[in-house]
Amino acid sequence: MSNETKYHLKGTPLEGLVGATAGFFIGFAAVVALGATAKEFTELLGLSATLAGLLVAMPNLSGSLLRIPFAAWSDSVGARKPMLILLITAVFGLLGLTLVGYFLVDKNGLTMAHYPLLLLLAFLAGCGIATFSVGISQTSYWFPKNEQGKALGIYAGLGNTAPGIFSLIMAITLVKWGITGSYLLWFILLSLGTVLYFFIGYDAYSFQVEAQGGSKEEAIEIGKEKGQELFPQHNLVNSLKASGKSWKTWALTGLYFTSFGGFIALATWLPKYWGSFHNTTTTKVLGVDIKVALLINATFVIVGSLVRVYSGNIADKITGERTTIIGILILLVGALIMTFATSFWIAFTALMIMGVGMGAMNAAVFKLVPKAVPEAVGGTAGWVGGLGAFGGFVIPPIMGYFVDKMGLIGYARGYSTFIALAIIDLIIIIL
Repeated sequence: MSNETKYHLKGTPLEGLVGATAGFFIGFAAVVALGATAKEFTELLGLSATLAGLLVAMPNLSGSLLRIPFAAWSDSVGARKPMLILLITAVFGLLGLTLVGYFLVDKNGLTMAHYPLLLLLAFLAGCGIATFSVGISQTSYWFPKNEQGKALGIYAGLGNTAPGIFSLIMAITLVKWGITGSYLLWFILLSLGTVLYFFIGYDAYSFQVEAQGGSKEEAIEIGKEKGQELFPQHNLVNSLKASGKSWKTWALTGLYFTSFGGFIALATWLPKYWGSFHNTTTTKVLGVDIKVALLINATFVIVGSLVRVYSGNIADKITGERTTIIGILILLVGALIMTFATSFWIAFTALMIMGVGMGAMNAAVFKLVPKAVPEAVGGTAGWVGGLGAFGGFVIPPIMGYFVDKMGLIGYARGYSTFIALAIIDLIIIIL
């Protein structure tokens, strides 16, 4: 009996990609809930712009920081177990938000005393976002190095469309069903998505061999026979240590703080930006209510995500470094315009430009991850994806602070944050 026939191995690289993408897609969708209902909670609780920014950013806190240990853990046990734990935790968070909607919002019992509870439930719901780095690891181990840019671009690009697609759905459900009905739909969809991942989320062959009792040497041998090229060389702690020692890990983290951290920050902040700033400045004719604001948000997310899919191919051809520089320059142009835009259509166009730049940067950065620290992909993906995505937590309160200090025009001036970040990123990538 050959080594391979001793084990029951499931999946192909394509199936591994589909499973990882499905897990991230359904987990990332949870970020929409708080952003879409931010205006309602602001009005119900009388929140300042900074506190509202903190609330919508809470899913990004857990979604960023938890990426670090869970992605590194995937180097030890594969991605399947970490992914399921994160998804199940997010299910409980959304269940809690649904119950808050039913017992407090619908019955007019919500007060500022419940604000900490909202923060906690938002934190739990954000665990679904942390699936990203786990899925990066899962996808990277399935594919050979010369196909990783394309595979990771597809994985992250399609997964990133989740907030856009669910923003379109939320635009309808908020009007028809309110907060409770919208959260209930999210809870059901996330639960079904978790079950789907349970059945289709396969780890790369070497992990399956070890899970069935095989030795590490045997797992590597069988993996190589079946075309696997990358193999983990460290456990959770050592994976984080090995990747943390490389300066490349921290350079990529800085870039990703702007591109993906900024991307999810805007995915949560934009409904408030459009619903507050443009409702006052330019929308007596255009009528930017929450429904239209969510449609605009969806367009931004989908544009950035689809650009990310294609940019993976570009990064394979012209290198990740060059693709990153192009993305930064595009982002810088969009941010400059947004900082001074008061016209609806100028702001809309500038936002789409920012989405293109972020999408290109996102694909390029993770093209560079397996190349930067190939012996600890999970650990590197954890640091980059985790601390990088931390921008999604940091940026919304900063943008809210501009509003609190400068008044209405602060909604525009807050985008100067991205000008500063883009300049810093250019320095990082050039050096």
